[in-house]
Amino acid sequence: MKFSIAPPDGEARARAHARWSSCAHPLGGLGMLETILEDIAALTGSASISLTPRTLLVLCADNGVTVRGVTQTGSEVTGIVAGGLARGTTPACRMAALAGCRVVPVDMGIRDFEPVSGVLDRRIGNGTRDITQGPAMTRAQAEQAIRTGIRLAEDEKVRGTRLLAVGEMGIGNTTTTSAVAAALLGIPSDEIVGRGAGLSDEGLRRKREAVARALQINAPDPADPIDVLSRVGGFDLAAMCGVFLGGAICRIPVLIDGVVSAAAALCAVRLAPSAGQAIIATHLSAEPAGKMILQAMGKRPFITADMRLGEGTGAVAAIPLLDMARAVYEEGSSFESCGIPAYRPLGGESCSLS
Repeated sequence: MKFSIAPPDGEARARAHARWSSCAHPLGGLGMLETILEDIAALTGSASISLTPRTLLVLCADNGVTVRGVTQTGSEVTGIVAGGLARGTTPACRMAALAGCRVVPVDMGIRDFEPVSGVLDRRIGNGTRDITQGPAMTRAQAEQAIRTGIRLAEDEKVRGTRLLAVGEMGIGNTTTTSAVAAALLGIPSDEIVGRGAGLSDEGLRRKREAVARALQINAPDPADPIDVLSRVGGFDLAAMCGVFLGGAICRIPVLIDGVVSAAAALCAVRLAPSAGQAIIATHLSAEPAGKMILQAMGKRPFITADMRLGEGTGAVAAIPLLDMARAVYEEGSSFESCGIPAYRPLGGESCSLS
């Protein structure tokens, strides 16, 4: 698969940096939030930044590995929550309403799911196969899911969306995520597998065994992210990978949520390193693999709250912070308008206006 991704616009980044320097505040006072807006300017090619409208895409799919007792609930919960996403009743929906963010649940392969109004039908299959017994899906299915994710981003571009957030819903997907991350990072499964949605010690043992067995049986090629996704991933992971690629292609920034979407982002960056310019880390997942994956991509999260809910809640939680930073950037007073001499970088510790 080949992807056409334009390089970042250095001039737009420089203009955004100059605008921050003219704002009446300590230089770099908003830290990473300033850098992120500069990154967005470079991505979009404009120092005039808009973050509205915005959309949360929640990719939903079931995973055959749940039969191995690696989850606290059954796969039927995936469909139930997808319906809740369509009705606007889930945690992500409540948070998104406050953040002014549209929520779009997408059925990528929910097991035995009947069509529901408000859930996009983009099914690749009726859930994936059990990765402890063989590949999760065919390579063709993985590629189809990636292309579907790219098209979802392209559709949002047509709608005028300026900011994308990516979430997921799929019982068992922290197991597939652990397998994907272990394969891509070359880290033993015991070090990367976490408790997901509150597993007991016995459940954690089964989960670690399932990931280790899946990696042994399927032998995914770490140099080939599509092979990794097809052998030990999920339809949701592959589609999220496509959304990150599509964001880069369409020059729309995409917010990572937690460990599942981070693994998908890592797949996207391994497929097309230039896709990283569109990817923004939001929070540090409580799952062990979360920090490892972000470090592998050179991404730093700006929220540390031990979140692990999923659905895109961490990504949505970051949106108001970006809105606040944009308000200062676009609407704040300048040194000139305040009659304050502009600060100059002098080195040493940062100073403040107080």
